[in-house]
Amino acid sequence: MKNIAIYYHERTKHHIDRLAKSLGYLDWANQPEPFRFYEGTKKIELPLLKEDQKCPYIALYDIKRCSSKNFNINTISKFLELSLGLSAWKSIPGSQWSLRMNPSSGNLHPTESYLIIPDYNGLKGIYHYNPFLHALEERVVLPNKTVNKIREHFKTDGFLVVLTSIFWREAWKYGERAYRYCQLDIGHAIAAITFSASLLGWRVKYLNAVGDEQIEKILGFHKTVWTEDEEEFPELVLFVFPNNVEDVPRSIPDEVVDEIGSLQFKGIPNKLSKEHVRWNVIYDVAEFVKKPKTEERKFKLNESKPLWIVDSKLSAPQIIRKRRSAVAYDRKTHIDKKTFIHMLDKTVPRRNFSPFDTEISNPSINLLLFIHRVHGLEKGLYFFFRYEEDKEQIIKKSRKEFLWNRVSDDTELYLLYPGDFEYTAKIVSCKQDIAGDSSFSLGMISKFKEVIGKDSWMYRNLHWEAGMIGQVLYLEAEAHGVRGTGIGCFFDDLVHEILGFRDNDFQTLYHFTVGGHLEDTRLRTLPPYYYLEDVRKK
Repeated sequence: MKNIAIYYHERTKHHIDRLAKSLGYLDWANQPEPFRFYEGTKKIELPLLKEDQKCPYIALYDIKRCSSKNFNINTISKFLELSLGLSAWKSIPGSQWSLRMNPSSGNLHPTESYLIIPDYNGLKGIYHYNPFLHALEERVVLPNKTVNKIREHFKTDGFLVVLTSIFWREAWKYGERAYRYCQLDIGHAIAAITFSASLLGWRVKYLNAVGDEQIEKILGFHKTVWTEDEEEFPELVLFVFPNNVEDVPRSIPDEVVDEIGSLQFKGIPNKLSKEHVRWNVIYDVAEFVKKPKTEERKFKLNESKPLWIVDSKLSAPQIIRKRRSAVAYDRKTHIDKKTFIHMLDKTVPRRNFSPFDTEISNPSINLLLFIHRVHGLEKGLYFFFRYEEDKEQIIKKSRKEFLWNRVSDDTELYLLYPGDFEYTAKIVSCKQDIAGDSSFSLGMISKFKEVIGKDSWMYRNLHWEAGMIGQVLYLEAEAHGVRGTGIGCFFDDLVHEILGFRDNDFQTLYHFTVGGHLEDTRLRTLPPYYYLEDVRKK
């Protein structure tokens, strides 16, 4: 049987002489609405708290740094605000658009979120989070017997967060390659959720035994009437719980799923566009990588402590709120070696440290680095091992002329080849200047064929891991006075050629760049919820 995930990935590669299939232009008349509303639902307005909790930078990562807060409407509101809420509005004459805490390819935001709350402050149901209103839209109220079964199963306080994707939101602009971007955005959202939870003394685990059909039932999607091509597809369920609890089940009982699925869900999803273009290959791969219900699994994480080499002048909430994507770099900002190594170290998947303690999968991604401006390191091509399991295989498959000179004893960073790689970095990232004008850029090199050959749905998880790494780098950049940008457009096979790879045992999944950014002075910035008081009065 043909592996459609591998077929899709090969088909949607960009090449230097042709890009993956898309319309080739922006159909502005059918640009999707950026916000999902469920019409006919009760809206529960969440309070916008005037002050952020005073959490240091280290609290982003150390999930036991902050004492656990009670679950109530105020803490859940703050959790959502700092993970999936709005961070600002940007405007120019004649146009205005929102930015969110969780980044998205093209700022199109295909990710939607739902909360399953077992009775806190009268919140006892399944809710869609509406970031425009900063409100919960009540889709169904849970009966007491179901609430009790949820509590008995997890044996701790907490609530569930469910993430879904609207493929059309990305396909409108990016065509066939859009499915990749939807999965990267899920990874961004997972990390954003985990960081926000850490500041409230909560931890997050991925319920890896739950299947997609179970998710559809608990969200009432099997009873929802969608506009064709605007349907939402289930991605994953996370459980949020106090950080003094070491672990939780990674499943939801069938009995609970069936009880919820039998309830009467409310709300009609709003229409996002007048017309659509359907890219069939996206739906083919989505069907092929549907996750079935499985046995619970535990994943490998590094037991070491992070390298706390440099601190940040900003608090953790300030870093989250400041996160932006750079659109241009100054070609002169240097990052010092200590800060650079500190940044890379935060991408290592460690137990009890966000965001990888969420355990979405065994680590599969290491980093190919183009270093342009880092004090203490010569310009060149480098490689960083976030985990060492595939180290020997990667070295064996790589070019024989690579040096593999270790930079220092406390990090798995290796110089492959010295020299100026600015032009190379630009070329492989679809000729984009940002990849070479920055301090450094990188490609996320993932174990590929073996992983998805065993479990096809892991195609999604690989991209989630890449998106989570991207979110770490976004926040690390802000924490240390520079700025990051995710790059979804790159020439896949050119990157593999640089490394000397001749098969698809490993693939590059996502690019990223960090440096001194140039502000666009034409843009006006507005507060995230400047309009909310007026909207809520209506």
